[in-house]
Amino acid sequence: MHYLRSLFLRTSNMMKKRNVSLIAVLAMLTACSSTVDHHGKTPLVEVDGNFLYKEDVKSGMPVGLSSKDSAAFVEKYIRNWVEDALLYEKAESNVTDRERIDELVRNYRKSLIMHSYQQSLIEQELTAELSEEEMRSFYDVNKMLFQVDETLLKGLFIKVPSGASGINRIRRWYKLKDAESVDRLEKYSLSNAVDYMYFYDRWIPASVLLAKLPLKIKDAEQYFRQNRHVELKDSAYYYFLHVDDMLLRGQEMPFEAAHDEVKKVLGNLKQADFMRQVRADMYRRAEEKNEIKYYYNKEQ
Repeated sequence: MHYLRSLFLRTSNMMKKRNVSLIAVLAMLTACSSTVDHHGKTPLVEVDGNFLYKEDVKSGMPVGLSSKDSAAFVEKYIRNWVEDALLYEKAESNVTDRERIDELVRNYRKSLIMHSYQQSLIEQELTAELSEEEMRSFYDVNKMLFQVDETLLKGLFIKVPSGASGINRIRRWYKLKDAESVDRLEKYSLSNAVDYMYFYDRWIPASVLLAKLPLKIKDAEQYFRQNRHVELKDSAYYYFLHVDDMLLRGQEMPFEAAHDEVKKVLGNLKQADFMRQVRADMYRRAEEKNEIKYYYNKEQ
């Protein structure tokens, strides 16, 4: 260990002086060979028969590090690995409740295997996409499940430089929802606007829009109740926001606003129903083949 550490420090200094690549450093670190079969991997350090490999260090290294940062990362990685190995070795020989730990490990492994198998079954069998009709039907029956948890808005937003021409025209157009006004505003925004959002056709969280305005307010609901036409100016820009419609916290979401959540909830329910059926079928087949032995009287 002392030899490896001193060799690492020497090669780290070489990297600083000569910009030597990480691969070259790791190759030098593995100059000490071993008779153990490492299955094609290159060992860097050993603690009590456990090995850390060059490939493990490289796979854990963030992309884009400089030579200096790479050397520091490798040194820290090796040091942490060695400390973990030493701590585990010490703990293993001193922990008294090994049976309980082994049971926890067995249960965790069992859960992981079952989860992996279930996900594989779901991916294989539940390939059909949820239809809009399915989601709409589910939503209609369960509207009360989908409530607004943040003020949602529909409308239009435009941000233009303070020196832009035609500001008075924007003041007229942004408050109007008719096709002609919107068309004029869209054409104007192509060459003049820094930011433009048309969202008459979808719901946007009020927090998203407030982040675009030079405002600091605590209650978005109260503010937009009182301000449906917002015009603001700072040293660089004009900001225009028209709020056409608003959904308040606690109200039921319309289907278009709840669409993604409906899809997620319904998808999870279908997966749960599918797995319940799989488990029931497996149980039934096992009983038919007398593969289950009960050591108590089920009839009592």
